[in-house]
Order: sequence, then C-alpha cells, then structure tokens
Amino acid sequence: MRAGCVRNQLIEFADEETLQEQTTFAGQNKAPLIATSRAVAHLPGLADLLGVPVVHRRAVRDPASCGGVIAWGRKASATAASRFADQHGLSLLRLEDGFLRSVGLGNQEPPLSIVVDDSGIYYDATAPSRLESSIAAIHTEAQQSRARALIADWRAVRVSKYNHAREYEGELPARYVLVADQTRGDASIRYGLSDESSFQRMLAAALAEHPGCMVLLKVHPEVMSGRKQGHFDLVALARNPRVRMLGEDAHPASLIEHAEAIYAVTSQIGFEGLLWGKQVRTFGMPFYAGWGLTHDELPAPGRRKPVSLENLAHAALVEYPRYLDPETGKRCTVEQLIAWMGLQRRMRMRFPATVYATGFSFYKRAIVRSFFQGSCVRFVRRRDQVPGGAMQVVWGRNEYAPPADGTTVVQLEDGFIRSVGLGADLVRPLSWVMDQSGIYYDATRPSDLELILQDTRFDEKLLARAQSLRERLVADGLTKYNVGSSGWQRPENRPSHEGGDGGALRRVILVPGQVESDASLAYGAPGICRNLDLLRAVRAANPGAYLIYKPHPDVVAGLRRKGLGEADVARWCDEVLVDISMGELLLMVDEVHTLTSLTGFEALLRGKKVVCYGQPFYAGWGLTKDMLPVARRTRQLALDELVAGVLILYSTYVSRATGKFTTPERALDELLAWRASVKSTTPWWGGVYRFLVRRVLRRP
Repeated sequence: MRAGCVRNQLIEFADEETLQEQTTFAGQNKAPLIATSRAVAHLPGLADLLGVPVVHRRAVRDPASCGGVIAWGRKASATAASRFADQHGLSLLRLEDGFLRSVGLGNQEPPLSIVVDDSGIYYDATAPSRLESSIAAIHTEAQQSRARALIADWRAVRVSKYNHAREYEGELPARYVLVADQTRGDASIRYGLSDESSFQRMLAAALAEHPGCMVLLKVHPEVMSGRKQGHFDLVALARNPRVRMLGEDAHPASLIEHAEAIYAVTSQIGFEGLLWGKQVRTFGMPFYAGWGLTHDELPAPGRRKPVSLENLAHAALVEYPRYLDPETGKRCTVEQLIAWMGLQRRMRMRFPATVYATGFSFYKRAIVRSFFQGSCVRFVRRRDQVPGGAMQVVWGRNEYAPPADGTTVVQLEDGFIRSVGLGADLVRPLSWVMDQSGIYYDATRPSDLELILQDTRFDEKLLARAQSLRERLVADGLTKYNVGSSGWQRPENRPSHEGGDGGALRRVILVPGQVESDASLAYGAPGICRNLDLLRAVRAANPGAYLIYKPHPDVVAGLRRKGLGEADVARWCDEVLVDISMGELLLMVDEVHTLTSLTGFEALLRGKKVVCYGQPFYAGWGLTKDMLPVARRTRQLALDELVAGVLILYSTYVSRATGKFTTPERALDELLAWRASVKSTTPWWGGVYRFLVRRVLRRP
C-alpha cells in the first residue's frame, strides 16, 4: 500500500474515533443542546459542528430532555448559561472559535471550526481544560506522524486563524523579533494569568534579549485606527529607533517565518510560531505554554509537564476542535480545511492589492469582485483613469488595448465549465479565465493557456486528477452551458458514396455553429470565418457523410444574430439540430468539424476525431487535424495533459455555495446539483431580457 494511502487511512480511522468521542460528550443520544444566547443558538453551522441540534432556551419545554447547555467561552453571556445549567442539573459545555477559524474575521463570517470543552476552556489557565488533558495524554506514533504532516501542511499553505489578509508586502528588517500586542479586555489575558504590565515586560525583554535585532511590534489594526485600545504608547514607541510598529492588517505567516523569535503574552501568534519552528517567549500562560516548548516568564501549572510539539499540535488541531467543510456543510478533517484555506490563500494573492476594471456592466461588477477576492477592485470608466504601472482588468479581447505605460492587462472570459444556462442570458458563471498574456481564443499571440500547455511538466498526480475530471465530465454529460433537452436518434447506417468500399458505413459529422461576431472568430479563424462557408467546405471534403449542423444556442435563443446566409444551411447538411444536449449529441457522432468552437474540445474529451478549420486553443498539440497549424505550438500533448492545462491550471472557479474559490471537481458537483434543481435554464427575468435583446437585434 502506498504511503499516501496509509496516511489517509490512518486519518480516516483516527477521525472516526475522535468524531465518536466528540459527539458523545457534546450531547448524549443526539439530544439537543440548549443555548441561552440567541446569537449562539442561531450561529450558522453550529448544529453540524456539534453533531446535535441546538435550541434556544425559550423554545425548550422540558430542559431535562436535552443533553446540556452551551456557553461561549467565558463571556458575560456564559454566566447566564452556567446559571441555567445549574438550575436544571445539566452539564455545561463551553465553545470557542477554533485555531483555524475562517477566511474572514469573526464579525464577517461564522466559524468553520470550534472547540467544545466539558472541563473548562483552553485560554483559562486557572482551571483544567479538555485541551490540557489531550496535550498531556500519550500519543501513538501514528498520531505523532500525522501531527508532523499537519505542521508541514500548515507551513506549506501558509494558513492562520483568519485568512483574509494579504501577506505583508513591505520590506522587513534584515533581523527582527516579532512582538504581538493584543486588544485590551481580551479574556485570554486575564484568564492567562497576565495583565497590562505583562506587555511592558515583554517589550523590554525583546529589546534586551536581542540587541542586534529590530523589534517588529504587531499592533491590532483597530488599535492603529483608534477604534480599540492596545497596551502600548504608540507615540512614545515611534521615537524608539529599534521599534517598528506594524499596524496594517497583514497575514502573519511571512512575519513569523522570517522572525528570529516570537514574543507573546497569550496571543495565538505564539502557537503559530511553534508550528513554524520558532523560539517563542511567553509572558502569560496561554494553552501552548508550560509544556517545555516555550521560554515562559511565569511558572507552569502543576498539571502541565514537558511534551513534544507533535503532542501539542495533534491535541490542538485534531482532537480538540471540530471542523466544517464550507462547501458541503458536513464535518470534515483538519487536513481538508487546511487544503481549502490554502486554496483561498493562493487565489487571493495572485493579483495586486488594488486592480482597476474598465468596461464592465453593473451586472458583471459583482462577479468581477468575486473572482478578484483578495484585491480591491476599482471600476473606472476610461483607460486613462488607470494609474501607470497598475493592473487593468478588461473583458475579453474586444476591450484590450496594448499597455504603453507599464500597465498590466488581465483579460477575462467565461470558463469552459460555466453554468446551467447561457452567458447571454446573464446566468452567473461558475468559472472564468483570467489571462495576463493574451486570451485563449486569440491565436495571433501567446496566452497564459498556450504557455501552460507549451511549457508545463505535468506530473502523475496532476494527470490522474485530469483523467478523473475528464471521465466525470463525459459520464455526467456536462458541457459549457448544459442546455438542451430533446433526444435524437442517430440515423441508420447506410452505404457510403464517397468511393472505396461500397459497403462502408456512413460517417456522422457534427458541424457546430458559432456566433459570427464572436471574437474567437476574429482572432482565431484567419481563413474560413462564417458558418455557411464552413459547412460548404465540410460537405465538399466529405460528400458522402451524414452532416449535422447545430446552431449556436445564443442564436437559437434570439440573443445573437444569425450568421450571413445561415438561413440556407439546410441546403448543405442532412439535418439541423436545435434543442439537444451537446453532451448527449457528442456521444452519437463520429467526428466534429469546427472553426474555433469549444465543442471541438468537448469532442476530444469523448474520444472523437476533431478537424479544425481555424486555430482554437486545443489545436496544434497533436490531438486534432489542423487545416491552419499554429507555428508556435510545437509540443505534442496527451489528452489528459490538455485537460490538466485547460481545466485545472488555467481556469478559476468560484463556488455557488460559498462564494469562495473552489476546485474544478467541486464545480462539477455544484453543476450537477444545479442542473438537477432547475426547471428552466433561464432566470425568472430572462423572458423580459430576451424580449428586449430580440427587439434590438431586429433593428436594421
């Protein structure tokens, strides 16, 4: 059995055991838990995280029938919960955010992990907690191995408790120690056996113990803005040449990674410093102190004895919290959530902090923002309003103008797994492509996709993923728009009149129509560029074949004009098909002959012969017969290398469920659920929109 399989199996078994234990103490026999706070009772995802229903105390007739009472940490509201539990002889469970919480801040998004403690709460060093018991317990070699892998994953994908902020983009000192301030009133300070003076001692120690280093003081952004108070006189510190204050909302990973040491009172930054292998000094008694892993100013409680970092990591990241998959709403492993958070981190950092978008309708602006999460999008009317050297975002090739002032241009277009419904109907997309070199359908110059396909070394793991993705697309009959419903029967095989063997079976060739004003024809079809001319050429080259012409669905819907002479296509083909699923049709034809239609790519996925009369993105790689080869494309690709480049490395996906970035695999799950749930592929306002568009198109 491969090592990865062993590891996954160990994780699965360990999580089943942990889940059973957590569910048991969270509520016997699945009995509901009582919340005395309405905010806690209605916290999204809480019942899924706990594994039992949650009800507000006013909705409970018989408290004795419930499994216990939940309180949020040691907040003021928790006092009422504790009193209610005592009155009714019920157990009390204290909840808090987990150490890997969410993308956004607590006032923006519900937690994706919580801790549940029936002994105390992790930040209260005055009493035992379930986390303390877990840290002190003996851990197996399998658990320690899993902890080491988790630590490596944490570093590799650069996650933290919150994951919305960008990495620090300023210049860091050559040598520095990181000192973490906290906001006044933080419960972890008082219950962590510390006070305001702890912060002064911490700063003094950092300066004294590292005379050759700058002290980088991480101040909470709301303290810098004046909305909250911290523990330092920032005006006085500004005069100290060895202290540099960092008050912007920067992701802590790079700050921790390059620091020589971490100084904390009770901040979680100290725990993350341990995960990054840093020396950590504490001036309170946070959950990670007192175990022989940190240099502590305070003596450890007698309950805490030296343990390994693996013990601490496994207890704090596997045993103590429980995690919610944001896309399925079901419990998941910490590894799954780290991977998902890592995807968010990578995608949010792709572009500069601010980008400028020109030429977008009000409808598209919200979608642009969702695909540029992590950056601030400023919409401007004209290109001259984009500062020199900035990044400009435009839609497709039609809006593109070569930059002359150092501006970087990102061209957007619909992705290849888009929606259930037409883009021209303003159906929101699941995927876009975001190209900084060109755009995939413009064969006149290289695009990011072409560079990926020309230069990438596709490893086995990526190719296996591409194969699985391709097989799912074919098995589920998925295409770009997923429209069409009526069935079609392949014509009975009849003798061919093309010559050769008179008994040869007649080939069925599909010729997909395109919108003739589409940019993919303007920039990808230097020869034949009209549907009727393509159909004539295919008929001339294949006189005995059974030719099917399928008009573009936007043209069928009346949202785009017909091509020149397209009303006469029936003279040049055997059949015109309108309302049939492309996924179903492709399985029944033998070949696809096209200019630049995405149908050619979808046919390749299904093992069909594809003849290209233009220069689409999938041509020139040895998989198609090309009438007009692209000289730049010199590499011979396997089908799954093409799939990996197009659907995994090039495309960007945003989940309909979470509004966050997702994978192509999850996009397929959502697309299938979407297709199964809709009665019509057009939104409720689509009829009005189509009526207005058709009126415009009928104008001379």
